[in-house]
Amino acid sequence: MIHDVLQPKGWAPPRGYANGIAARGRQVYVAGQVAWDAQGRFTSDSFIEQVRQCLLNIVAVLGQAGAGPEHLVRLTWYVTSRDEYLAALPELGRVYRDVLGRNYPAMAAVQVLALMEARAKVEIEATAVIPDPSEQS
Repeated sequence: MIHDVLQPKGWAPPRGYANGIAARGRQVYVAGQVAWDAQGRFTSDSFIEQVRQCLLNIVAVLGQAGAGPEHLVRLTWYVTSRDEYLAALPELGRVYRDVLGRNYPAMAAVQVLALMEARAKVEIEATAVIPDPSEQS
């Protein structure tokens, strides 16, 4: 296992995230990613498609560090509409698994008034930890 999931005894298991993660190794911090493509353009105003692009951007940045979704330990989501986020949860779960697999780091989701990019409906920050080679199994 790359990291330890922290699940306090007696707590109901969370759905789609972890309450906490313990990890040791090289830390990778990914800046907040919006739904830009590689040329810095938005291609959709759909909330779900913007989430997909944000997650793909995170995976691309992780790849530059030799990391992948399995190394994620934290995601922080900033959304401009709590209602749109909640209404999209079933589809959101599918998109998440399509891009990141079944890797569920510690997460927080926060509704914000606006994001710096006017077209952005979501921005996601990520933290990953790549284990030291001597600790990988």
